Amino acid sequence: MSVYVYAISKAAHPLDLEGLQGVGEAPTELTTVQGGELSAVVSRTPEDLAVRRRDLEAHHEVQEHLWADGTILPLSFGFVAEDEAAVRALLEERAETFSQRLDELTGRAEFNVKGLQDENMLLRALLEESERVRELNEATRGGGGTYEDRVALGELVAQEVQNRQGALAGEVLAALRPLVLAEKVAPPSQQYFLSASFLVEDERTEEFADVGGELAESLGEGVELRLRGPLPPYSFV
Repeated sequence: MSVYVYAISKAAHPLDLEGLQGVGEAPTELTTVQGGELSAVVSRTPEDLAVRRRDLEAHHEVQEHLWADGTILPLSFGFVAEDEAAVRALLEERAETFSQRLDELTGRAEFNVKGLQDENMLLRALLEESERVRELNEATRGGGGTYEDRVALGELVAQEVQNRQGALAGEVLAALRPLVLAEKVAPPSQQYFLSASFLVEDERTEEFADVGGELAESLGEGVELRLRGPLPPYSFV
């Protein structure tokens, strides 16, 4: 019978599972598997396992509950092993690696930071501040202008957006980097000009949250900075 694996911890972790529900429409009981000095929290793999909001939330709820009581290695959603024996074998075979990483993550937490910018406000700012953008916009209004004008406008706007959002991301990163031990920064996307995860020492989590809050207020109208944490170190396992 295959098992769904949520997290790995040292055997000394209290692993309080009372009241927790795992993944699946009808979640089964959470149990532990021990291998040497390590333990894993598992449940029976549901037949209907899928990337659904309910299952994702259950997965993270289990991990965050465990993390509140001690260091864990939170596994990615969908980690399934053939059976408990396979989990036990994995814990024993990779005991040194898992133990070392648990030690490295003790006393540390993750913060997720996402930056968004209101597109309409940004385009209005470009029109107000860039004479060339205004000229090309007027020339192509209502379908007018040449093909080259339309291409030039699109390229200019895209470049200006990239430059401005890159500057915003750089400002945020410059302010937060002195407070962190490690970072993982994703490439900018259409939705977020910044999407990053930071590993922060426990004694600096409050300072990190305060600095992030101050940044969120200082970045100006139409810019939103979302901070989530402290969290289990999902991105640094």
